[in-house]
Amino acid sequence: MNRQRSFIGFIVAGAIALLVIAIASFYWFFAKSPANLIASTGQPGAAIFVSKLSPAMVSLLANPDRLQALDREEELSKLKTSLFAKSGIDYKEDIQPWLGDEITLAMATLDIDRDPENGQQLGYLLALATKQPEKSREFVELFFSKRALAGANLTVEQYKGIKLISDNSQPEQDSLAGAVVGEGFVLFANDPKVLRDAINNVQAPDLNLTSSPEYQKATKELPKGGLAVAFLNLPIVAKWQGLELSEQLYNSQIISLALNPKGLLAETTFLTASEIVPPSAPLSKPVGALQYIPASAGLAISGSNLSNLGDSDLTKLWRQATATIYGSGEDVVSRLAKPLADVQKRWGINLPEDIFSWVQGEYAIALLPEKEQTTPHWIFVVEKSESVEKGVTRLDAIASSNGLSISPLNIDQQKISAWTELTTATKKSDVKEGESFSIETKVRGLHTSLGNYEIFTSDLETMDEILTIKNNSIIDNPNFKDSIAAIPLPNQGYIYLDWTKSQNLLERQVPILKLAEVLGKPFFNNLRSLTLSSYGTDTRSLKGGVFFQLNNS
Repeated sequence: MNRQRSFIGFIVAGAIALLVIAIASFYWFFAKSPANLIASTGQPGAAIFVSKLSPAMVSLLANPDRLQALDREEELSKLKTSLFAKSGIDYKEDIQPWLGDEITLAMATLDIDRDPENGQQLGYLLALATKQPEKSREFVELFFSKRALAGANLTVEQYKGIKLISDNSQPEQDSLAGAVVGEGFVLFANDPKVLRDAINNVQAPDLNLTSSPEYQKATKELPKGGLAVAFLNLPIVAKWQGLELSEQLYNSQIISLALNPKGLLAETTFLTASEIVPPSAPLSKPVGALQYIPASAGLAISGSNLSNLGDSDLTKLWRQATATIYGSGEDVVSRLAKPLADVQKRWGINLPEDIFSWVQGEYAIALLPEKEQTTPHWIFVVEKSESVEKGVTRLDAIASSNGLSISPLNIDQQKISAWTELTTATKKSDVKEGESFSIETKVRGLHTSLGNYEIFTSDLETMDEILTIKNNSIIDNPNFKDSIAAIPLPNQGYIYLDWTKSQNLLERQVPILKLAEVLGKPFFNNLRSLTLSSYGTDTRSLKGGVFFQLNNS
């Protein structure tokens, strides 16, 4: 069992290595624009070895040495050295001469022997494309001979004309099996049975992933020139996690990474056999509500029609995804949206029922982080309508029921309604012994009308910034313009995150993010912003993308 966990650790390290190679190095692409970095066809050839019942597969579709030219800080060189340090293998001499343009890692099976009585033993498959089969065979022989010299017991067998080499492992090392299959790939696995299954998958095409209708449909969604791709069989991923999902709408997911003149675009498609209804009509341009969001915003969310968000397929996807990853969607939602959760608690309201239900037109939501404060300022802009007028009246009534006063204010001749609370404060009297009391007015929220929009804010300073915004709104921000330009139109709106402004806030709300930053240091050090959106017109798939804007773009 310990050896199994050890091998899992090795595989996880390998997966992280692939992501570091595929993502962190992209930062340097446009600064150097090397001619020898050729875009791939976008589909992994190693899929023929992977079972269509495999939970997950991830592929790097470019030779790491083509990315090496982008590695100004030698992160890739350090990574290669650390990965092979204990094996006695020299990457440049033993691997570089034959390594081709694909590295694929797959979780081949949830249980190698398919015997539930002895516990779950995950099976992993690593496929390396080779451009010189003979040299790669020499490498496999060298690799296992060094393990034998270190004390491992080797087993050699012929299986359907292919030479398989495996070892029973030393007590403190991982068991491993390897083979060169045909003229195209070198395979490694954590058990020879995984290799035999991989060979069977090639010789019986109806068993492999390429024969899966879900996979075939998913690969049609891949953009040209993708440099990395991942495919997830969502029901089997849930089974691996030991979850029984109450709502299983989406069956599979495919993710691709592609270069863009301004950064990196990660596109994903979720596939389902059911008809999908988008939460709102697609937008052909950014909503006008964004003109009231200051450029200082760390997070901005915009779109139209929040009234049916709770019943939309996008929300169902969120529930399924968070339940699959975390076991529960509730905790992660409360962490990511803590400022909104605090508003709900303080006001005693339910956001979907008391606010989102009457937002049928355009909207924009923003958070403005402050270094001195743990809770950021917030802004909510909504397009006027009859339902919005009723909604504002309802919010005033809720404020009154919570002991707040509705106080009229004027800022630069603009009429403002403020929800205020009277509190007492004590201070030492300058005249006589004892304490005196003073009454303070605290603003708990404000709202006003500008143009065709109703605007809500958390405090006076933020409202004043909006009233004097002039040409300093987020839609005037060049970084925001570049980010949304990378997202296809029409779409369902944007979630824009300025990483430099929001990093501290996010780290407080999602502590595991700090670990991700350590693992992907070159990437996060140069991340400027990320933008999310959903788009596409297929009624049986939900397509979206995340654009990562980098500091050199």
